[in-house]
Amino acid sequence: MLQPLVEDLGFEFVGMEYNPAPRNAVLRVYIDAEGGVTLDDCEQVSREVAALLDVEDPIRGQYNLEISSPGLDRPLFTRDHFVRFTGAEAALSLYAPEQGRRKVRGRILGLDDGCVRIQMEDAEIALKFENIAKARLVPDYDRLMAERKSARPE
Repeated sequence: MLQPLVEDLGFEFVGMEYNPAPRNAVLRVYIDAEGGVTLDDCEQVSREVAALLDVEDPIRGQYNLEISSPGLDRPLFTRDHFVRFTGAEAALSLYAPEQGRRKVRGRILGLDDGCVRIQMEDAEIALKFENIAKARLVPDYDRLMAERKSARPE
């Protein structure tokens, strides 16, 4: 319901998370755009999404709506995200252990036969996409800082 609205506004719908905590439920919608998103972009999307949610009322009870950029530690929600970020480092949590692990961190090698392939320090592992509870990119802060230093005028 939200993806077409966000895309009609000119943004990429990255994904969403819902935390149904009894007192502080949060619906977080991640958006992106070429060149990033601004606070004004988030406010615009928030107004439109809130209006749609008020009409459709898909969530019972009170909750806070947050519109956010994906940030440097971008969440990965779809199969396409794992293909798009092949080569990047990611941290993943699994619903059920695979090969004795519930948490995995390593370089994304791609997607084959419904499995996300990850190169860890000691081995390559293939994880069932459906078993991935959460996944996020792991920013390389050393590289980012080096790029930032080299971009500064002297």
